Amino acid sequence: MDMSGAPGTGERLVVIGGDAAGMSAASQARRLRGPEELEIVAFERGHFTSYSACGIPYWVGGDVPERDLLVARTPEEHRARGIDLRLRTEVTDIDVAGGRVRARDVDSGAESWTSYDRLVIATGARPVRPGLPGMDAPGVHGVQTLDDGQALLDTLARARGRRAVVVGAGYIGVEMAEALINRGYEVTVVNRGREPMSTLDPDMGRLVHEAMRGMGITMVNDTEVTGLRTGGDGRVRAVVTRDAEYPADVVVLGIGVRPETSLAAAAGLPLGDHGGLLTDRAMRVRGHENIWAGGDCVEVLDLVSGQQRYMPLGTHANKHGQVIGANAGGGYATFPGVVGTAVSKVCDLEIARTGLREKDARRAGLRFVTVTVESTSRAGYYPGASPMTVKMLAEQRTGRLLGVQIVGREGAGKRVDVAAVALTAGLTVERMTALDLGYAPPFSPVWDPVLVAARKAAGAVEQQR
Repeated sequence: MDMSGAPGTGERLVVIGGDAAGMSAASQARRLRGPEELEIVAFERGHFTSYSACGIPYWVGGDVPERDLLVARTPEEHRARGIDLRLRTEVTDIDVAGGRVRARDVDSGAESWTSYDRLVIATGARPVRPGLPGMDAPGVHGVQTLDDGQALLDTLARARGRRAVVVGAGYIGVEMAEALINRGYEVTVVNRGREPMSTLDPDMGRLVHEAMRGMGITMVNDTEVTGLRTGGDGRVRAVVTRDAEYPADVVVLGIGVRPETSLAAAAGLPLGDHGGLLTDRAMRVRGHENIWAGGDCVEVLDLVSGQQRYMPLGTHANKHGQVIGANAGGGYATFPGVVGTAVSKVCDLEIARTGLREKDARRAGLRFVTVTVESTSRAGYYPGASPMTVKMLAEQRTGRLLGVQIVGREGAGKRVDVAAVALTAGLTVERMTALDLGYAPPFSPVWDPVLVAARKAAGAVEQQR
């Protein structure tokens, strides 16, 4: 039983989870306090630390040639910085009253308790896996960790056929559809929503649908999966819906993720409506002075709606880790919240959003106007100019920007960053029309597409007054 503290001080920081938030927190705390002041013990149940989960679809698809390129910092590098990192070790219990955690060696099964003075929970998220027949069959894969990605690649290497079905059409679903197309598979995406990418409004999701179909991906929308059929060897053979059956040599679950908070819930820590841990701006778990949480296991404040949201993204996780490490290491930092910015691609189609969708604005009780504009990525006469669709939401009375969605080809996705800054600053669409953005024909029309949308939105707001 490991109950000792750091030599000379008796202080120990325990971190549960060895990816973005957890190891960022550990590293930042170590920068502030040396090993003689603060012992840091980190538990990770997998084989890897500090890796880019967002890069897994590009590794599976072959754009990233090697798994190790996704690893930002190896276990050996963390240990060299004075962090006691224990791989293949899963924390199974948090004893809040006793200030200790119980961990189990995944390979040997041996268990031990470790005391803590300060605790960081960075347990991440788990892929949604419905309790339907066949969901646990060999050949069915969620994609959340590097171990998951390796398991999928192993299945692809053994698969006898070239038929893949992706269940779900969110970020992971469309990115994995592209990865499998790149691997030479015949890909069908089965989606319960009206259109792919439910993070967009359906009219913008329709643009993604059309582009995916043009890439040879079969899209099946408004369809509920009822189970998976397996063969005599137990391996998956097809995805079954109420109306049809889709043959599959491999199935990838892209239904989304949920916060992995079962450990926290069992310890009696506070969870929000979305199942994520609730923290204050210092990322401290509410009601617990010496426990912090960050990454995909927490809920965050939406700066636009003022409500708590669940937005599992690597950008947030790394920022959470920096804030937690500063506070757990004796400094001070805060995480103010998010505006909901995300960008993705499927083949050469770029998909971006920030702020609120129409249904988010309605849920927040906001009255709003919407506009949609068609523009181009460059001056229309400049070679390589490609079409781009921008949708913008603004509050009806005030003209405050509420959200932006962009779908287009090269040069479309990162334009959303202008809107993210405007949302964070609380700009009105009228103020946005005067933004001094860079212009040259190879980069933009003289009126950038985002500013064209802002002008049209400002006009729509004026008409409502």
